[in-house]
Amino acid sequence: MADEEGGGGERPGGPASGALPPLGVERARIPEKYRWDLSDLYESPEAWAAEKEGAVARIGEMERFRGRLGESAAALRDGLALFLGLDRDLSRVRSYAARVADEDLRIGASLARLQSAERAIVRFRAAASFVKPEILAMDPARVRAFVASEPGLGEYAIWLEDLLRWKPHTLGPDAESMETRALDLGGSGEAVRSVLVNADLPRPRVRLGSGGRVRLDAAAYSRWRASPDRAEREKVFRAFWTSYAGFERTLGAALYAQIKTHVFERDVRGFASCLEASLFPHAIPPEVYRRLVEHVRAALPILHRYLALRRRALGVERLGYEDLYAPLAGGPEATYTPELAMERVLAAVAPLGTEYQAIVRKGREERWVDFFPSPGKRSGAYSETAYGAHPCQLHNFVGLYEDVSTLAHEFGHSVHSWLADRAQPYATRDYSTFVAEVASTFNESMLFHHGMRRAEDDLSRLSLLGSRLELLRTTIFRQVLFAEFELAIHEIVEGGGTLTGESLSSLYLSLARRYYGHDEGLCEVKDRYGIEWAHVSHFFWNFYVFQYATSLVASIALSDAILEEASRPGPERPRRDAYLRMLSAGASRHPVELLREAGVDLTAPGPFAAAMLHMSRTMDEMEAILARRERR
Repeated sequence: MADEEGGGGERPGGPASGALPPLGVERARIPEKYRWDLSDLYESPEAWAAEKEGAVARIGEMERFRGRLGESAAALRDGLALFLGLDRDLSRVRSYAARVADEDLRIGASLARLQSAERAIVRFRAAASFVKPEILAMDPARVRAFVASEPGLGEYAIWLEDLLRWKPHTLGPDAESMETRALDLGGSGEAVRSVLVNADLPRPRVRLGSGGRVRLDAAAYSRWRASPDRAEREKVFRAFWTSYAGFERTLGAALYAQIKTHVFERDVRGFASCLEASLFPHAIPPEVYRRLVEHVRAALPILHRYLALRRRALGVERLGYEDLYAPLAGGPEATYTPELAMERVLAAVAPLGTEYQAIVRKGREERWVDFFPSPGKRSGAYSETAYGAHPCQLHNFVGLYEDVSTLAHEFGHSVHSWLADRAQPYATRDYSTFVAEVASTFNESMLFHHGMRRAEDDLSRLSLLGSRLELLRTTIFRQVLFAEFELAIHEIVEGGGTLTGESLSSLYLSLARRYYGHDEGLCEVKDRYGIEWAHVSHFFWNFYVFQYATSLVASIALSDAILEEASRPGPERPRRDAYLRMLSAGASRHPVELLREAGVDLTAPGPFAAAMLHMSRTMDEMEAILARRERR
């Protein structure tokens, strides 16, 4: 995903300032400066254990408030202080345990620590299950009168107003407790998938490059799927997806179990659909999701134009699914180090101001980032923050241009959390994913524009344009393919149907072929690639992925506005300031409202149309470069 600066005619990848550790090296052999520092959470496992036990001991105090929250403003204040304080502390306990476990999912003691943290959270939620029903049983006017009369309730005012929306979907205290316990059991599908894919799935070994054998875990797959050698890409794809196919039935059963959990929650809460249940907490109208799918379906000719361009750039008669990640500019792929990647990110975010840059530097200096892959480490990348501690970023950095983009992306999340945590009380710091992915994809857009301004030759620009188009393909079209798949499988189960690994692969394959123009001869999607759904952990998270697409659409509009503003003389930067206010706002307002205040209305078709226009203009520039190269 994403781009870089390309200064002085430099192509994506750029010169390395040092060597990267070989793939497959054990974590202990990776220099400390490339591993995250978790001491901001807890100084030691012993300190963590003491904090956990202290929090667990306080859970029993919740019983003092059962049946009493409506007695007075003071009772409500004290009850919420205990309730949200325990939620904060136990979230921090879980965050540390999860970060340590993600370092190496093969270590049983780390998994046991995480399980103990999760059991404590389940115990707390069961003990506190009366809180929301009791508040919702009160007359809303009484709740508001309490807030008006008690200054200590001020930090909970927005949280309480948002809670009142849940009145039609809240159970009695006993039922809430049982539902909490049931959903804990329902998360086993995701847990099974995580351990199987990250720890137990046999990884194939293939001979690539200069004759070496490569173990194709997720990180190696990400690296070698971008090989300039088409035969190598074919070998990588065949081996990687065949390994998943051997567990199709197990992974299908895990996903089916997870979706049944979503249907259970829909039924218990009285929602019309799993989609509505998933979007309700953040006040996102289901129409936003469905219209996004409709917009993308209608825009498939734009994707197909890009595929035709990619075919032309690669000089192949017909694209294969294996060609989607191949570099377009030709020549060897250079390697980034973390140091060079950080330089690129810092330069790209300069239009956001010195405060934003200072937070990124702080992350570099204080080791917020865990860079390199190692055996047993969780795949992918993320930024997670426990309230009151610095963010922690997990990466599987292998030196590709894509990794620089991912670093920019995750720093978008990290700075967002940093600003929200310092501007908001705990009750309103946890912003919606709908807004979160705006902050991340915004940085990717800034990276692209910065690179294009500095690129000095057609080869550099072609690389950047290709990377930008890949971002648009993977973040809008690919994620909406995922979203359409996710909606379809939920509707199957909601309608009384069942899912198997085979039926999931068949459905996914048909969607992939429609999106990528298989029947039109644009891109061949072989039968074996139907299993790709099993690699996407987000399908277990309940309607998550569409937000990557809506967020990129929003971030394109925001970055264009902020860059245009930065090009004008004078110190005033109202669009930038509105954007930073959005990042600092946390959950103090609903996400659609926050984006509207920042200048983007995602309930209207305009931002999506603008994103497609941006993609079309990017292709226009690529076509012009290809035409010049073909004339030489």
